[in-house]
Amino acid sequence: MSFRPSLTRLAQSVTTKPLNEASATLLPPIPLFRRILRAHRYLPPDLRSLGDVYVKSEFRHHRKVDNAWHAIAFLSQWKIYLDELPTGPEAQHFKGKKLDPTLIEKMSPEQIGQLYEFMHATKEIWKPAPDAEEEQAASSSGEEVKLDDRSKS
Repeated sequence: MSFRPSLTRLAQSVTTKPLNEASATLLPPIPLFRRILRAHRYLPPDLRSLGDVYVKSEFRHHRKVDNAWHAIAFLSQWKIYLDELPTGPEAQHFKGKKLDPTLIEKMSPEQIGQLYEFMHATKEIWKPAPDAEEEQAASSSGEEVKLDDRSKS
């Protein structure tokens, strides 16, 4: 007996690269949610905590969506995200990816506002750490090192 995915469980990708049938198949919300959280285990601790909080809030926010097409689009985008997440040792060096400008053009003002808030929430993670030499020189001379402009005060 052969199982074929139904049309309601397939979603069209918005990415430019083709998806094979296995990755285009939607997962039900709870297994998808669990797989995403499991994939986050391999990320650096800062990214993991940020990602876990964001995923939980998004799934909670979309829990009671009545529009079937909206639910399919939501689940398909999270499936694409899951497929693109690295796993294993290479996930420790994951720095994300750039957004496609065509996706930004299609966003609603509410989505752009969310993206702006997300950008500010992640700024702390991506601040460059001061060099070890600067830290050692500052600690031995009693000076404090500023993280934002990496100059001594």
